[in-house]
Amino acid sequence: MEKIRILWADDEIDMLKAHVIFLEQKGYEVVSTNNGNEALELIRTEAFDIIFLDENMPGLTGLETLAEINNLKPGIPVVMITKSEEESIMEDAIGGNISDYLIKPVKPNQILLTLKKNLEKRELISQKTTMAYQQAFREIGMEISTSLDYNGWMELYRRIVNWELRLQQTREDGMLEIVRMQKEEANNVFSRYYEDNYPLWLKGKSQEKPVLSHTLIREKLFPLLEKESQLFLIVIDNLRYDQWKTIQPVIEELFRVEKDEMYCSILPTTTQFARNALFAGLMPSEIEKKYPAWWINEWDEGTKNQYEEQLFAELLKRFGRNIKFSFNKVLNLTAGTRLVDNLPNLLGNQLNVVVYNFVDTLSHARTEMEIIRELANDEAAYRSLTLSWFEHSPLQDIMRFLSEKRIPVVITTDHGSIRVQNAVKVVGDRETNVNLRFKAGKNLNFNKKECFHVRNPEDVFLPRQNVTTSYIFARGNDFFAYPNNFNYYSNYYRNTFQHGGISLEEIMVPFVFLKPKV
Repeated sequence: MEKIRILWADDEIDMLKAHVIFLEQKGYEVVSTNNGNEALELIRTEAFDIIFLDENMPGLTGLETLAEINNLKPGIPVVMITKSEEESIMEDAIGGNISDYLIKPVKPNQILLTLKKNLEKRELISQKTTMAYQQAFREIGMEISTSLDYNGWMELYRRIVNWELRLQQTREDGMLEIVRMQKEEANNVFSRYYEDNYPLWLKGKSQEKPVLSHTLIREKLFPLLEKESQLFLIVIDNLRYDQWKTIQPVIEELFRVEKDEMYCSILPTTTQFARNALFAGLMPSEIEKKYPAWWINEWDEGTKNQYEEQLFAELLKRFGRNIKFSFNKVLNLTAGTRLVDNLPNLLGNQLNVVVYNFVDTLSHARTEMEIIRELANDEAAYRSLTLSWFEHSPLQDIMRFLSEKRIPVVITTDHGSIRVQNAVKVVGDRETNVNLRFKAGKNLNFNKKECFHVRNPEDVFLPRQNVTTSYIFARGNDFFAYPNNFNYYSNYYRNTFQHGGISLEEIMVPFVFLKPKV
């Protein structure tokens, strides 16, 4: 293994001989110079891993040398060393894209620390993170095997996501595969837990009372409206909890996270069912009964979510919330840009609702478009694509505007999605829906051990087309495929992101309350 090469430019380099010898004894190679011009010449002709640069050199100053280094080798880490503690010099150095800043006199161990921080940080973090997860792996495995309640499952899923994101930074593929397998095990157990408890929650026959899609507005949003004179509710369709954690650091540049919670999506975990329930404050069969003109069934033609604003207005009216609100849907870039331009006109409302559809669009594009499959070929890449979109989207402009206007924001979603792996066979007639994660029909043929079967839709407040209509839901990372061309469709849809069934990723979704940073 080649030695790490250090260039140290300081007009008092002779007085730092002890530091140089210390680093050489630690296995580093140090090339020294006493002026900026010679440092630049060395950089042009030789390769270095890091540069120590004195700020106060005669001739070409440290800051002037730094500017030239950024032009010659913009990727090389530079550590500025100075006698001065003046704030303006620190700001100029930091603004010049330095990696670290040290005040003279520096001790050998300070130099060693900054070397490890800048050159060995990833390796050290990888080692420590891997060791920590090996310990956590056993603990999580034991928790999965116990009888967790809803809050226990929520905290377990939060821990799994946290480890997944931490290990992603280490690029340790072997450890990431172990996390994936542990999450798959958790999903298998969670699916059975959910099947046992979900009907009881809906009928009020359980001590547990998780917040569900149709109770979210009442239980989470209304209390905030009582405290805030103005509020934006942003519903990002199909936003998983790990995707929220990925964009959180960018949002935290503008907002402080007051609440980072999860709630429980209803079944099926699709936009048609979950988002209509969210805005109506009712389960799907209740919407169909109470507002038949505003409910479009799975087997009916027509846009399934075109009456959300009307349903939301009725929800406010039912609970006596006489507030001024707007309802805005962003389905494409043009609509997003238009909303940004119109934001000043919305400031007179107590509540402004924004439904943002990009992540759901990305999920469907990931299935159908080969180029998106390449860009998001695994979950880490899928999260990265979500982050890239957010950083360059009108939604980021919306968040910046709201932060400047000191307006608090709620970010939530209707459901998540899961990367499917395993095809299971199902047979249905022509009227059976096309969703890969759930099926509704009158002549479904399937293996009862491979899915959650709801024989009586009324048990989970779902509409029925006729007296023999039933529903089946895929568990974990399964998806449904018909026997005809089974192998083709199994391969085509494997590793795509789907929703509608039962998994931690689809059901446990974020509800976040943000306040602008003052």
